[in-house]
Amino acid sequence: MIVCKTSREIEIMREAGRIVAMTHQELKKHIAPGITTKELDAIAEGFIRKQDATPSFKGYNGFRGSICASVNNELVHGIPGERVLNEGDIISIDIGAKYNGYHGDSAWTYPVGKIDEEAQRLLDVTEESLFRGLKEAKPGERLSNISHAIQTYVESEGFSIVREYVGHGIGQELHEDPQIPHYGPPNRGPRLKPGMVLCIEPMVNAGSRYVNTLADDWTVVTVDGKMCAHFEHTIAITETGFEILTKA
Repeated sequence: MIVCKTSREIEIMREAGRIVAMTHQELKKHIAPGITTKELDAIAEGFIRKQDATPSFKGYNGFRGSICASVNNELVHGIPGERVLNEGDIISIDIGAKYNGYHGDSAWTYPVGKIDEEAQRLLDVTEESLFRGLKEAKPGERLSNISHAIQTYVESEGFSIVREYVGHGIGQELHEDPQIPHYGPPNRGPRLKPGMVLCIEPMVNAGSRYVNTLADDWTVVTVDGKMCAHFEHTIAITETGFEILTKA
C-alpha cells in the first residue's frame, strides 16, 4: 500500500533529507587517497548524531555500518571496513538518516583523486539518468515513466541498468511501497499523487547488467568486474511536480 504523507510529515522528512545531504557534504571533504571506508563511516555516524538524528542503516537487518560504502565494481551495500581508498577509485556512498521517526535516503558516487575519462563518463551518465527520471515525476503520470526515461538514456550511452535492485517509497519505514524499477516500458504502474515520497536511485554498470552478492551476504558486485555507479535522491510529489528532499 502506498502511503501519501501529510504536509507535516513531509516537513519532517525535509529535515531528515537535509541531514542526509549535509552528511554527504561533510564526507566529500574527506574522500581522498589513504582514507579507509571505516573512517568515513565513523565521520558520517558522528555527524548524523550531532544533528539529533540516527543512521538509518546501522543495525538494519543486521547491517554493521552507518553508511554503505561501495568501491569500484561494488554496486551497493558495501560494508565499511579497513579498505583503503586509492587514487583513481570511485566510491558510492549511500546515507540514510532517521529524524523524528522519518527517514531520508540518498546515494552519490564520488571520484577518489583523479579518475580516468571512462570512469568520469560513468558517473556523469548515472547522475544525469537520475535527473532524466525526475523530469517524469509529475502528479497524474504513471510511475514507470520515470523508469523508462532512466533506462532509455543509460542504454543510449552504452551502459547498462541493474534490474535486481530498485527504488522505493520511504517514510516511517526505510523501504515502503511502491517498488520503483529503473527500467521498463512507459505508462505502467500507479499514477503519481501529491504526498507520495519516493527514492529514485539508478544503479548503472559500465559493462553487463549482471551482479552477484559476495559471501558477506551484503556487498553486491558486478559479475564482469567492471565499475558501477549509484545516484539517489528522496523526492516528494507535489501539486505541480516534485521536490527534492535530500538537499542541503
